[in-house]
Amino acid sequence: MGPKHRKQVKGQVTVDPNSKPLIHTLLHPISWVLHRLHALLTTILLAVLALGPMPHHIGFVMDGNRRYARLRGQKVAKGHQQGSESLKRTLRLCLRLRIPVVSVYAFAIDNFNRPPEEVDAIMTLARDSLREICQEDGFLQQHGIRLRCIGRMDLLSPEMQAALREMEVATSANVNGVLNVCGPYASRDEMTTAVREGVADARAGVIEEDDLTSDELFDRLATSQSAADVSPLIEHPGQLDILIRTSDVKRLSDFMMWQCAEDTQIHFVKTYWPDFGFTDMLPILLGWQQKVWARQMGW
Repeated sequence: MGPKHRKQVKGQVTVDPNSKPLIHTLLHPISWVLHRLHALLTTILLAVLALGPMPHHIGFVMDGNRRYARLRGQKVAKGHQQGSESLKRTLRLCLRLRIPVVSVYAFAIDNFNRPPEEVDAIMTLARDSLREICQEDGFLQQHGIRLRCIGRMDLLSPEMQAALREMEVATSANVNGVLNVCGPYASRDEMTTAVREGVADARAGVIEEDDLTSDELFDRLATSQSAADVSPLIEHPGQLDILIRTSDVKRLSDFMMWQCAEDTQIHFVKTYWPDFGFTDMLPILLGWQQKVWARQMGW
């Protein structure tokens, strides 16, 4: 007897075998309400947070993509892809809080020692992700953010170099903030380049030898020059206010070592980079604000 000819006995409830379980029907609106409440709470917390002082320059060592993927039985490339999405979320958060300079450790020079297929996958993902946010209707263009690629560009393929230069040019007129993508990068290499250029200018008579001070060399760092483009009135804008490294690895790994000054707050968080978000940033920013207020009060 087919479903159309099935008789219903009085007092008996018939259930369509193709219908969703009742628990699923009930959970859908509950999930929607919880999602809306979470979004509302986040908006309120961001508004309250924005009332206080905000850091000018935050650096991120985006660590843990590979371990994140392996713990979930995924390919390493999938972990890097999820890390790219985390970067977009973090940039949106910094933008909402009006943090003008964000520097990310995208690729260390030593990372070229990894398997070639992994390096190729990272480069392809980086190019495609940056191209997406640099398009005319992309995230950086919509919010007036400039892209700066910092590091040994000569170590990249000619095609990759051309793509990055094109994206830098496309966002060069933006003045609301800057995203420094550091890679292939090493802090020692950045410092060596600044010293070499400073000495060359002194020998050429461009500057006086007595003017070749530590402050002068610091301001010649590529990250300092990039930050100065959007913050010309701030003294030493390349200095980091906060440095965050994910995945609970407690080392700097040759990232912006000179920029970590006396007042820089360094945080090593347990969260893997693909999972990093607002709940990780909130206590860090609140702690930074508390210390700023304490310094202002002379405590």
